[in-house]
Amino acid sequence: MRINEGVNKTISSNITTYYDTKDISLEKEIHTNMLVQEDFLSENERNVTFNEVDPYMRRLRYEYDHWDNAIHGFRETERRSWNEENQKILNRVKDIAFPPEVPKLAYVHILDLEKKGYIKPHIDAVRFCGNTIAGLSLLSSSVMRLVHDKDQNKYADILLKRRSLYIMKDAIRYEYSHEVLPEAESKFKGQIIPKDRRISIILRNEPNEEDTK
Repeated sequence: MRINEGVNKTISSNITTYYDTKDISLEKEIHTNMLVQEDFLSENERNVTFNEVDPYMRRLRYEYDHWDNAIHGFRETERRSWNEENQKILNRVKDIAFPPEVPKLAYVHILDLEKKGYIKPHIDAVRFCGNTIAGLSLLSSSVMRLVHDKDQNKYADILLKRRSLYIMKDAIRYEYSHEVLPEAESKFKGQIIPKDRRISIILRNEPNEEDTK
């Protein structure tokens, strides 16, 4: 299946860091608790992953009312079983994102945002998942914004290029809201980041037992 990638070939190659913030303390927090690895997936791996999830996702309708009002223009599902190639990719993600002894959620979350879809600012509930989230970005690049829960002037923009892996944990997960900017606001360091359909493959670890009570 051919995938239209043209909108993402205009991103300037002179962008050398994946984050943009003027706050030194937040910059240190990002270094400690957030990682973005560009080109984690090869073109072939991205195609293999996309081709496994796309036929099912296309049978779903895009929705505009999320149960916690966090997402607009989306369709989503969870998957437990993967083909052999994609299971190897997911195992690579787990090896980087989670210590071996940490129990991972068995189901992988697949989130499909349409071109005009976006994720509103929110902080994930601790009762549903643990301290770490790892996501693969398929199709379109996008910009994630982090904003401190108690200080709106403390924020950062994160560039999530197609085929990249992002990992968020601890303070970045619990002290900052995160969002994926809508098409009209999709800029990074002053440069427009063209946004189209975006699929993310998201892995999480299990919540702490005390957080589920």
